Amino acid sequence: MSGHGTPIPMSSHKCGPLKGEAHVPGDKSISHRSLLFGAMAVGETVVTGLLEGEDVLDTAKAMRAFGAEITRDEDGTWHVHGVGVGGFAEPDNVIDCGNSGTGVRLIMGAMATTPITVTFTGDASLNGRPMARVTDPIALFGAQSYGRSGGRLPMTIVGAADPVPVRYEVPMPSAQVKSAVLLAGLNAPGETVVIEKEATRDHTERMLAGFGADIRTEVTEEGRVITLKGRPELKPQTIVVPRDPSSAAFPVCAAIITPGSDVLVPNIGLNPTRAGLFYALQSMGADLTFENEREEGGEPVADLRARFSPDLKGAEIDPEGAASMIDEYPVLSVVAAFAEGDTVMRGVKELRVKESDRIDAMAKGLRLNGVEVDEGEDWWIVKGRGHGNVPGGATCESHLDHRIAMSFMVMGMAANAPVSVDDGSPIATSFPIFEDLMGGLGADLRRD
Repeated sequence: MSGHGTPIPMSSHKCGPLKGEAHVPGDKSISHRSLLFGAMAVGETVVTGLLEGEDVLDTAKAMRAFGAEITRDEDGTWHVHGVGVGGFAEPDNVIDCGNSGTGVRLIMGAMATTPITVTFTGDASLNGRPMARVTDPIALFGAQSYGRSGGRLPMTIVGAADPVPVRYEVPMPSAQVKSAVLLAGLNAPGETVVIEKEATRDHTERMLAGFGADIRTEVTEEGRVITLKGRPELKPQTIVVPRDPSSAAFPVCAAIITPGSDVLVPNIGLNPTRAGLFYALQSMGADLTFENEREEGGEPVADLRARFSPDLKGAEIDPEGAASMIDEYPVLSVVAAFAEGDTVMRGVKELRVKESDRIDAMAKGLRLNGVEVDEGEDWWIVKGRGHGNVPGGATCESHLDHRIAMSFMVMGMAANAPVSVDDGSPIATSFPIFEDLMGGLGADLRRD
């Protein structure tokens, strides 16, 4: 599937029990960073388990355009020969980041303190997303940005010739913004400090430390204070990418709502800044367990076993954990439809500026399929109908958003009538094997 080509209408039909093992792709966040940090190191970084979805492949193309040598072996092992911090060359052409907000924002940060000029673009969804949240802080380093109205792509960024270190308080919980500022700080003298009031995924901090950067984190009254010493020589690494918890969400949630299901999802990264969904599901009464818990490459990992859970109850989802599951709220709202009672989700305004306005997109689709939803600017409530009582039968708009499309495909597996999406092609950006994997477990997904 291609997130950039002809629309692919898809439908999901009520199916029998989902059974087996779901080997989901590598973690998208870690895959992006493996390529980016490898390109900024001196020497060869070797990566196995990389997610080979379109978003990550677009980041690989971008790093090649900046001068890094990147190759892939037939067995899926990737080799990144980096150019060092501050060593990016000026690309010959526009950098197309496709659908990836993570890719474009991290790359903007990484090049912001190198004196090169770069023009960024993306697909229709990415070009409608706000970039001021990154261009504002990188301007403090001395970078200049020229984009469309509202700070949107296409956008040209002129990197700072004489960057200065920055102390920046992130105004919203966003790992992308935090990471962009830290990456800009790599090529600035002195110490760059980032303060976040709410903890967000910390892959950047963990991986920068692994590559040899001088970085430390303290928890203070201000929040998490991250201090990075600029202009290190990053050391190449051997990286084994854990499997993506955001991708694992789909077979896990499908098993929980589909009668008779028992699915094992092995080797899932359980970084505490990413695993909020699984604890939220347990709070609703889901039969979800962690098996074989261990640590790999500095990241906690476990095998997830998800079984059909007929007695799900609506719950108040802790807003303190919103940042740890921000990408999983769409599929959580599907599970909530099959629970008894209201599921309340607050502190989620970030969902309004993702690949789509995810609150609006899910609320409309759920209503079309017979589920009542209330919503506000930063909250929504799904009024669950209980197992066996979700009508289905409607076609939903995916809004070029992979997680919206996959969430409605999960809904169709247990609804009383098929659930369709107008375009399933964006699924390829993050989960290119979604159809085959779910079909192998017993799902009935069709291209219409």
